[in-house]
Parts: sequence; structure tokens; C-alpha cells
Amino acid sequence: MQWKADWGLRLRMFVTMFLLTAVYLVFIGALSVYLGFGFTGIILVFALFSGAQWFFSDKLTLWSMGAKEVTEDEYPELHATVRRLSQQANVPVPKVAVVDSRVPNAFATGRSQKHSAVAVTTGLMQTLDRDELEGVIAHELAHVKNRDVMVMTVASFLSTIAFLVFRMGFWFGGGRNRNNGGVFVAIGVSLLVWIISYLLIRALSRYREFAADRGAAVITGKPSALASALVSISGRMDQVPKEDMREQAEMNAFFILPVKGSTISRLFSTHPSTERRVERLQELEREMEAA
Repeated sequence: MQWKADWGLRLRMFVTMFLLTAVYLVFIGALSVYLGFGFTGIILVFALFSGAQWFFSDKLTLWSMGAKEVTEDEYPELHATVRRLSQQANVPVPKVAVVDSRVPNAFATGRSQKHSAVAVTTGLMQTLDRDELEGVIAHELAHVKNRDVMVMTVASFLSTIAFLVFRMGFWFGGGRNRNNGGVFVAIGVSLLVWIISYLLIRALSRYREFAADRGAAVITGKPSALASALVSISGRMDQVPKEDMREQAEMNAFFILPVKGSTISRLFSTHPSTERRVERLQELEREMEAA
């Protein structure tokens, strides 16, 4: 089975970035007006914000998950696996990071194929066998190859900043000497930006998981290994303490399987069901056997 460009995914990424750009401009404009900047100030804020978003979005993702970049001396087998699968996927070898967490999961982040990182949790490495772990890492590398990880990383940065502005404005924006009208406008716009970003991220995330599953099958030639990994991870999730699950639920869009979080997170699921993903991988397995 050969790698095929997924035009459905590309169209969804284009639409998502177009809508996020529109939301982004509204957000920057509202902040600039609230802060009292003129046209030049707006351009400056836009440039600074764009630069920060481009260069630090992946670092923010790793930091927010508590992921630590590890050396080859620390995790030689993990590095060897990532390097070999990267060569099979024909992508630059990403940075390797590990999250000290009992939750078995993995994610990829980065602004481009050359500036990407793949992270796995200690719980994942303890849960899966070699073939299953390779399937999961190949899945994350497929996200890098498809470039959807760049869209998700940038989108999550905007969503995070908007939420922080909303929270700070809500808690600190009510002083007597402040322009309360402007504060409420900034709070309202930030909340709207966060909600729209939240929904766009989840709409794209559901489709991109199917594309990455297929990519992992192409990279490893073992769809059944990834299917087995998904079942193992899903079963292990129920044994992890709830407090550990809550800590990671906000990053669900990045994970190979979502962590059970709030009611809102469950309502707007970031992933298709594990059962459906396993069914598709089984279909790919049959296609490979028949080829």
C-alpha cells in the first residue's frame, strides 16, 4: 500500500486556517482597540503575536503537557524507533519527548515537518508491546507528514491565548478606574474566539485521526498492530486515577486517544470512536492481505 495525498484532509485544513485567520484578525483588532493602539500599533501587535505564535506554539504545547525532550542516552530504543519510522515515512526525524504520566497516550506537535516533536507518556511505554508502540509512533509521524499537526499546533496556541485573556479580563477587569465597557468587549471577544477555535479544532481533529491511522498502516505495514494498541490504550484508560485524567483532558485534540474529561469535552469529541477506527484498520489489513 502506497502513501496517498488525502485531499479531504487538505481541504479541511485550508478551511480551518482560513476561518482561524478571520477570527485571529478580529481578536487582534479587539485587543488593540481595547489597549488604545492606533493603526501602527495594531500592525505591530499583529506582527509580534504572529511571530510568537509561529515560533513558540509547539513549545507551549510541550510545556502545557509537561513533556520533556529526552536524549538518545536516556531512551535509546525510543529514539531508534522514531528514527527508523521517520525514514520509512520519509520525514525529518523529530525531537523526542517523554511525559511522566500514568495515562497511556502520545501526541505530535510542531510548526513544520522540520520543526516537530513526538511525545509519548511513560504509561504508554509500559502498556504497549513493541509492535503496538511502533504503530502509535507511526500514527504521530503520519500527522507530521500530513502537516495537520502544524494546523493543530497554531490553532491551539490561539485558543490558549484567547482563554487566558478571557480569564484575566474576567478576574482583573472590574476595577473602578478601568474602562469597564472596553473590558467587557475584550472579555466577550476572547470568549467568542476561544469557543470558535475550540469547535474548529475538534471538527478537524476527528477527520485527521482516520488519515493518520491509514498513514501509520502504510508506514509500518501492520494495521493490526495499531488497532491492538488502540484497544490496549482504551482499556488502560479506565484504570488511571481520575485526577490524572483531568490534568490532560484539555489537550485531547493532540492525543492518539482522548482522555475522558468534562461534559463539554465529551459532547464535542475530538476523535471518532475507537470501535470505528479499529474497523477501518481491519479493512486496511484485509486490503493489504489481498494485494
